[in-house]
Amino acid sequence: MRRRAGLEPGLFYGWVVTWAAFVILAVAYGIQFSFGVFLPEIIDDTGWSRTQLSLAISAYIFVYSALSSLSGSLTDRSGPRRVIVFGALFMGGGYVLAGAARERWQFFVALSIIAAIGMSATFVPCSATVARWFDRDRGKALGIATSGGSFGGFLIPPLAGIMTNRYGWRTTYALLGIAAMLILIGASRLIVRDPSEKGLDVDGDPRPVTHTPSEPIWGFTRAEAMRTPVFWVAGGIFFFTWMAVFMPLVHLVPFAEDLGIGKATASTMISAIGVGGLLGRSGTGIISDRVGRLPSLAAVLALQVGAFAVFATASNLALLLPAAVVFGFSYGGTTTMFPAIFSDQFGQAHIGSIVGAIFAGSGSAAAFGPAIAGYLYDLTGSYRLAFATGGGMNLVGLFLVIALRQVTRPRPIEVVAAVRT
Repeated sequence: MRRRAGLEPGLFYGWVVTWAAFVILAVAYGIQFSFGVFLPEIIDDTGWSRTQLSLAISAYIFVYSALSSLSGSLTDRSGPRRVIVFGALFMGGGYVLAGAARERWQFFVALSIIAAIGMSATFVPCSATVARWFDRDRGKALGIATSGGSFGGFLIPPLAGIMTNRYGWRTTYALLGIAAMLILIGASRLIVRDPSEKGLDVDGDPRPVTHTPSEPIWGFTRAEAMRTPVFWVAGGIFFFTWMAVFMPLVHLVPFAEDLGIGKATASTMISAIGVGGLLGRSGTGIISDRVGRLPSLAAVLALQVGAFAVFATASNLALLLPAAVVFGFSYGGTTTMFPAIFSDQFGQAHIGSIVGAIFAGSGSAAAFGPAIAGYLYDLTGSYRLAFATGGGMNLVGLFLVIALRQVTRPRPIEVVAAVRT
């Protein structure tokens, strides 16, 4: 008789891994999403322009996305725990140094290189590891784990705003960096590579004797996955949607302030995105387990197009706030679908390398979004054209879902041998 995950004889350890990943991503992404709160304060203190600071955050996004390919490979080889601890040291140290920076190049090195190296060791190791623990409830588990990023986006930016008003942005960055280092290292102790280390199979079922510790679960290698159209079409979808995704995350607070909304109220835009993201990640994950990944992905991309359309035309808080919630929902949903789709199609044995490769290629595109928005703002004096451009990028991704539907297979375990030959 097969034992269901989470039932007798006790709690399936995969859920412990899932919630540990939730904590790690909440801290990592919560601090990252606070950049929009810090942005006006840094400008006032240093005199650096929005374009210059947008380039710094764009470089940060590019570096941590590009390095995710390495962190994914290291996760497959050495396990996630060492990778996360390494990242925690760099992330915390980078934020401390960013707060102490007096020159632009110092701030750039601290945030865009050191902290970015740390950030590269969070999403891919956490999502790939959670995917290894589940099959039946993969969407649900990934939804819970990745919703940590949205929870952090809801909780930490307002806290950062309060701390900045009291202590200044420099001290706040340093305190957040130290907290990140300690919390990530602590949570990493609960992360276990895969069910084989607990004598189980995915979903908590008894482990078949035919499995070996060296290859706990079936799966394509990264090279094999890259020879399939699924890899490239799905990568294209995330390329376009992620190119636009940081535009609101970085520039929505300054945009709200430009409309005459007070600083404290404007900072709630990030919290609204966080609330939407919590609902989107958890809800989309559960729904996708039942109705399928691609219909769920198409729905959230359509919502994201609509949110950008509102950003491009809104003139008051009554429009911006619900649009921010919808954007968070859609952004959270696409993030949850990302590792789930690739794990479904390519298996879990090498999922860290595969997810890392997609994140490095498609995720790096997100680096250009804040810079494009900053440039268009300096050019036009408004963010409206930038947000309209972001909506167009997501529309391209939505069309690509149709193409992806033509090349995906429901459960392609049987094609592994065919690809290898």
